[in-house]
Amino acid sequence: EPAAAADAGPGPAAVALGAAAVLAAGAAALALGGEGGRSGEQVDDKQEVTEYFNGEGFNRWSKIYGETDDVNPVQRDIRVGHAETVSKILGWLDAASIKGKRVCDAGCGTGNLSIPLASRGALVSGSDISAAMVSEAAKRAQDALGEGAPMPSFETRDLEAIEGEFDTVCCVDVLIHYPPERLDSMVGNLARLSGDRLILSFAPKTWYYVALKRLGELFPGKSKTTRAYLHEEEVVERALKQAGFEVTRREMTSTNFYFSRLLEARPAVSAP
Repeated sequence: EPAAAADAGPGPAAVALGAAAVLAAGAAALALGGEGGRSGEQVDDKQEVTEYFNGEGFNRWSKIYGETDDVNPVQRDIRVGHAETVSKILGWLDAASIKGKRVCDAGCGTGNLSIPLASRGALVSGSDISAAMVSEAAKRAQDALGEGAPMPSFETRDLEAIEGEFDTVCCVDVLIHYPPERLDSMVGNLARLSGDRLILSFAPKTWYYVALKRLGELFPGKSKTTRAYLHEEEVVERALKQAGFEVTRREMTSTNFYFSRLLEARPAVSAP
């Protein structure tokens, strides 16, 4: 679970209490900040996400999404979980021969998906709400890709402002930052961009993760960075259906501190 979990550290209890401490830390990670503003405060999630990922969040997540050893065990676990999700997406796209296809990586972060897609010959357009993330993604792409691979293009845009036409649109570990009432608009715009396939990941709202979130509220932690929103799978599917897409594949990635449901959707075929 991205933005929430990265702030938690394992602490000595994780060594002393083993699995019980892992459960508690996972709960605290899910609960970080809750699902609303502080008392009486109206929250602009988009502004909050922009400010966070251009500041403290950029420093934290560029390390998590990198290869540096300067991460704590919780951050390392999130890195492993996110990499597993990316690997699953690459497996889906490799099977369809992604070379020469136009791919939008919406919420590209530091380029963890954009760069391997480009190395496979995809024509990648990456975007992120954070200018700092976009700059870092471009730098990493320059460092990682050889002369034979098409260089991804990167720009600073939020999910609802992306424009263009693509064969595949991917949006990985981004919806966690936005409340359910924004889902229809965001999914609708992503679907509008995609001619063949839309791949989304989100933190699933199940009784277990909700219970972890509530348990975590009992644990003190650092001040909030961004809010963490869980989404019901059927609500995400409903938003896709409303946009004219139907789910064709599903996967789940779950580590101690990272929980991500992955859906592939394609334009619905009308009955004859």
